[in-house]
Amino acid sequence: MIEDLVTGGAGFIGSNLAERIARERGAVRVFDDLSTGRRENLAPLGPAVELRVGCVTDPAALAEAMRGVRRVFHLAAMVAVERTVREPLEAERINVLGTLRVLEAARAAGVERIVFASSAAVYGNDPALPKHETMRPEPVSPYGVTKLAAEHYVRFFAREHGLRGVSLRFFNVFGPRQDPRSPYAAVIPRFLDALLDGRPPEIFGDGRQTRDFCPVEDAVEACLRAAAAPGVGDGEVFNIGRGEETDLLHLLDGLARGVGHRVPPRFLAPRPGDIRRSVADISRARERLGFAPVEPLAEALARTARWYEEDRRCGA
Repeated sequence: MIEDLVTGGAGFIGSNLAERIARERGAVRVFDDLSTGRRENLAPLGPAVELRVGCVTDPAALAEAMRGVRRVFHLAAMVAVERTVREPLEAERINVLGTLRVLEAARAAGVERIVFASSAAVYGNDPALPKHETMRPEPVSPYGVTKLAAEHYVRFFAREHGLRGVSLRFFNVFGPRQDPRSPYAAVIPRFLDALLDGRPPEIFGDGRQTRDFCPVEDAVEACLRAAAAPGVGDGEVFNIGRGEETDLLHLLDGLARGVGHRVPPRFLAPRPGDIRRSVADISRARERLGFAPVEPLAEALARTARWYEEDRRCGA
């Protein structure tokens, strides 16, 4: 019997989460429109995954996907910040209306708990560090705005309709299955793709902007803890990261060590909507969810570099 549904489950974080659920529970249902997710990400799961192809703005498709489900992990979204800057109406449709449709379908189906993938983008450029959940949100991109709006809907459904819900503000998640060839690729797969090609990695800005880089295994663990933790579910928000601030130049050095060679970077103009500094205060997640990072950042970066090298060899 399938009890867990992952929207966006053919994508980067979603497929890693689906794999973990399938391994531990024997089966998982994935709902994805495959616009950015890939069937290949789910291939290792074999018959343990049930893929439903559909859009989160389609009530009928969502109602069918929710049948028999106890827990929903809502990861489907427009995730590229720069795309949301160019297409704010589409970002609103997918990230806000889509979340509202998911919540309505979950409530109607009697789902017990929903875990929503929010983002550190809700904090914007507030100079106060580290970022903690009680700070006033100041999003500077449509992506951050839509994630914040969706958090409010999660809280509303928890308090008004009894649909237990938790929002996880992911910081910069990285690891296997991030697509380096997408025009909206995140920085780590872009850097690795360039290093493995021998091309100069491209840095937007001066490289001194910082992020809190979170291995995808930690993001998956946080999702499962949020789905099971007692005493949460009233729409609470939790930061999920490592609690470490790393600038892009140091990140590039670490990845270069992982692949065994360096290539000088190429500096480009800063991108609109990008924030300057970011690092998480994860004390609330430690206390309420029992969440904690499991390995040093350098080890996680090296493991990710090895995965990309192996993936290239297998795809050659």
